[in-house]
Amino acid sequence: MPELPEVETVCRGLAVVLEGHRLAKVELRRTGLRIPFPPDFAERLTGRTIARISRRAKYMCWHLDDGWVVICHLGMSGRMVIGKDDGAAPEKHDHVILVTEAGDKISFNDARRFGLMDMATEEGLAAHRFFAALGPEPLTDAFDGKMLKAALAGRSSPIKPVLLDQTLVVGIGNIYASESLFRAGIHPTRPAESLTARECSKLVKAVKEVLAEAIAAGGSSLKDHRQPSGELGYFQHSFAVYDREGQPCPGCTCRESIRRMTQAGRSTYYCDKRQG
Repeated sequence: MPELPEVETVCRGLAVVLEGHRLAKVELRRTGLRIPFPPDFAERLTGRTIARISRRAKYMCWHLDDGWVVICHLGMSGRMVIGKDDGAAPEKHDHVILVTEAGDKISFNDARRFGLMDMATEEGLAAHRFFAALGPEPLTDAFDGKMLKAALAGRSSPIKPVLLDQTLVVGIGNIYASESLFRAGIHPTRPAESLTARECSKLVKAVKEVLAEAIAAGGSSLKDHRQPSGELGYFQHSFAVYDREGQPCPGCTCRESIRRMTQAGRSTYYCDKRQG
């Protein structure tokens, strides 16, 4: 599933062709994806101008000029593909096609159909069922060592799966949790409540650094992720531990290989010595 850096990359790519532009044509090629499309969805979007595009957690928000917001989630395999309205036939899994007055075509391609599109008003966005229980954004000042220390109090579960809890902090995801814990030198099995204030500050710093570097690299392309331009992301070439089981531990003199274990049904990669 695309994580925060991948979704942020898609948002930035879409902003170039959508922000300030009017939707001249909207075509729905099915009645919904993971959930049905809102009633009269195509009609409500046609003729509207997209004022700006933002991101909340792993959701894209397209703010329209009439006070409504399109909420979009890419699901497991969804992609936004930018092209020109040249009359070419849609691809098999192009489920939503938008064309701007400038002739740019944006296709929501989703082979597994786990993505979704919904709508909310600007005023009701924060209280929407997708957003109401979400924690802070990890790249904002609201996510700091003090906040993390307080949030981990009383949580005896291992820190790695706790970092995936979207009510604690949003968007980190499995890849970036492993990378951040390695960078902070914290073992993924440590009880969350056992982290000291200093360790919480180190972990926050590592999370922010890893996510910022991943965004700058266009995200990580392991399976389905592509930037809207069609380019791959490149952060997978910078992984320190993720998907590197059995390989040497980078920047470490432990002479041990990277290990993998399963936590809460997800693979965790780590160095048993560096993350003591």
